[in-house]
Amino acid sequence: MTNKKNISKGDMLISLPSANLIDLSFSRSLIILADHEELGSVGFVLNKPLEVTLNDLIPTTDAHHTIYEGGPVEQDKIFCIHKRPDVIPNSLHINEEIYWGGDFDTILNLINIGVLSKEDIRFYLGYTGWDINQLENEIEDNYWITIDKFEYDSLLTIPSKQVWKKAIKSLGQDYSIWLNAPENPNFN
Repeated sequence: MTNKKNISKGDMLISLPSANLIDLSFSRSLIILADHEELGSVGFVLNKPLEVTLNDLIPTTDAHHTIYEGGPVEQDKIFCIHKRPDVIPNSLHINEEIYWGGDFDTILNLINIGVLSKEDIRFYLGYTGWDINQLENEIEDNYWITIDKFEYDSLLTIPSKQVWKKAIKSLGQDYSIWLNAPENPNFN
């Protein structure tokens, strides 16, 4: 279940509170790998909501969808993950329940007419990216724990403050000590 050698798109990455004391930006993060290839990987941080909504960034929409910090790369761009490839053209497959991207104009239109709800889609500023072998090296250095099985069908409906704890619980009793640890271990 954890730190497998073969990483795949759709895997989840969990950062423990003290995984990397130099860079605390990923402390207590849960990331879904949207893509993983030989040349690198792309993922989105699932549990770091920002105090901004979609209509704050795109005033032509009435959507009050929370925007999440997707990662430190291209934070001037909006990305999304969703479970509606049936209505969003050009969606990219992550696994059978979750997709990313697609035609953004169509997405905005579907939100405005009520076809897409907050339970169908989440938006992110930026993404998390890794170059060749970088993610594998970080996993080997214990910055990340991998999960290859998760309740993806509820991923977009789990409150962001609970999703990291749910992922930690899925690892079993050995990891339960981390459930109440502070995000910054220096505050302990």
